[in-house]
Amino acid sequence: MAMLEMEPQAHLIDLESERRVLSSMLHSEEACIEACNSLQPRDFYSPQHATVFELVRSLYEREVRPTYVELVKEAHTLGMLTSIRDAEELRYIAEHYIYDGNIGFWVKKVRDRSRLRSFEAFIRKSYQLLQEETDRDVEQVLMAAEEELTNLTALEIDDHVDSPEEMARMGYEEVERRFLRYREIKEKHKGVIPLDGLPTGFYNLDKITLGYKPGDLIILGAQTGHGKTSFALHTADAVAVKGDHNVLYLNTEMSRQQIALRWGSILSGIEHERVRSGEINESELSQILRGYNDLMQSGFYSYPCPNLTPEKTISIARKFKAQKNIDMMIVDYIGRMDKQDPRLQEWQVLEQIVKTQKMLAQNLQIAVMCLVQLNPDGSLQGAKRMKNECDLMLKLSPLSKDDLETNPDLQKYDVTPNYEIYVDKNRDGQSGIRIPVYFDLARQTMKDPKRVSV
Repeated sequence: MAMLEMEPQAHLIDLESERRVLSSMLHSEEACIEACNSLQPRDFYSPQHATVFELVRSLYEREVRPTYVELVKEAHTLGMLTSIRDAEELRYIAEHYIYDGNIGFWVKKVRDRSRLRSFEAFIRKSYQLLQEETDRDVEQVLMAAEEELTNLTALEIDDHVDSPEEMARMGYEEVERRFLRYREIKEKHKGVIPLDGLPTGFYNLDKITLGYKPGDLIILGAQTGHGKTSFALHTADAVAVKGDHNVLYLNTEMSRQQIALRWGSILSGIEHERVRSGEINESELSQILRGYNDLMQSGFYSYPCPNLTPEKTISIARKFKAQKNIDMMIVDYIGRMDKQDPRLQEWQVLEQIVKTQKMLAQNLQIAVMCLVQLNPDGSLQGAKRMKNECDLMLKLSPLSKDDLETNPDLQKYDVTPNYEIYVDKNRDGQSGIRIPVYFDLARQTMKDPKRVSV
């Protein structure tokens, strides 16, 4: 039995790689993001290294740059530097900095050693079980061992296969939740369905979708100059300013000043051209400042990035998920993303970008909205197969003069709709529905027109 008490074999321990990962986290934000997303404290063999990893991750999540100095201060505050040897080990780690472009290699080495140690523990446990006299059913023992081994070899750390019992229980709980919610809707909310996700900013779209949900990929298509950015900021207003959620907005076209000026018009209701030119009176200036105060108290984070790539969206989203706990990311727009492989056709590039954003939404459990360009005929530019990847596809387009003249229903609103949102795909509900909206181009605002009694 002495064999079972032995330490893991030397080739299963790689303290050098552990130090390099930790050191790189102290020098590079990109390395910090990669390591925090890929590793857990249990992946480090050294207890001290696991503690350092937790401290660095804690600093980063609190938006404190995790330098060697900050790490030492944090360790002192928590009473973790109890000996000269501890301090020397921290200094030694800090000096093992590597080029952060190699961080993936060292992270993989740490994780691979961790998985091999888990495999060795499985073998030891299985061997010990064989040495014990037991009346357990052999088939059950072998099945349990097979399941544990499968988890080590075939599945990622966070993956999980639902058993029939788990699936049935989850299904019953979900149906019961919806039953109770429906009863509450009838009794308490007078038939108004509460949202399951983030508000869309449009009442009728909320009714159809029940909100943008974690893990959802939303594609919003419009032609050039037909309101993509206004729609994006309208969404951000509903979710982050009027709502109580955090949104990350990635814009590939406008400067920081241009985005800020757009908000001045949206939040004040004053024509954008007058806000931009400064042609306003003192009362309007006060009105605009009140709007900016609302923005100041909101969860809206803007990142203008003209050189955006799919890989960069992953890095940025991970950072803001860790530091700001974002609920949604809006990419405005993916047609402007840098193409990394010139050999690929445009539709292949766009399809890959959308697949990346879908995986990002699911992994971080956030809603991701991607803005795309539509052709003049209303078709999706570059990649029709992008539709297959998304959960919700919306198309924003102006109503023509013929639409207004031939559809008398459009005259039954307090303000005549001039745009429509077409629900082209809705994975969790109805599609093929047209929602009339009013787009005030001068003020860069959108709203639901209200029906008037006839």
